[in-house]
Amino acid sequence: MLLSMRGYCFVPKKKPVTLSEFEAFFNLLPQRGDSESSWTIDFTARKVKAAEEAKPFHEQARAKQQEVARWKEHLVELKKAPREQKDINAIDTAENQIKALTKEANTFKAKAVDIENAVYDLKAVNPNKKLIIDARTPDDLLDIIDAKGKEINEVLALLRKH
Repeated sequence: MLLSMRGYCFVPKKKPVTLSEFEAFFNLLPQRGDSESSWTIDFTARKVKAAEEAKPFHEQARAKQQEVARWKEHLVELKKAPREQKDINAIDTAENQIKALTKEANTFKAKAVDIENAVYDLKAVNPNKKLIIDARTPDDLLDIIDAKGKEINEVLALLRKH
């Protein structure tokens, strides 16, 4: 499934959007054409990629849940012991392990879900946007700051005269 996206919005919030602003978009829509400010997103590919990235976290969560199940079985056995033979330290250790492993499993599961849900994050990040790299050196920046400082001092001197 492809979804066409508009890459930017230059309309201030106080001004309503008009149909004329979407003219280029509507012209490209029938062919699912891309332009400098609109593009298509392949959801199927995004879902497949997310599933691949989430898979190790699902597996780790499943492994932790299996460990939790083993510890719970062990805890049941510890609690079945007659009162005088109960090992309170072993019971506490088992309960703490269950809590810790459950927390780890939930963390892995949450990471997997975050990866999968990111498929639907459709922030308008234009893949066609050209990066602007600031190539100024620290000396260039210091010169600019110095020049602005001199300009400010000149204006302040004028203001003090008046």
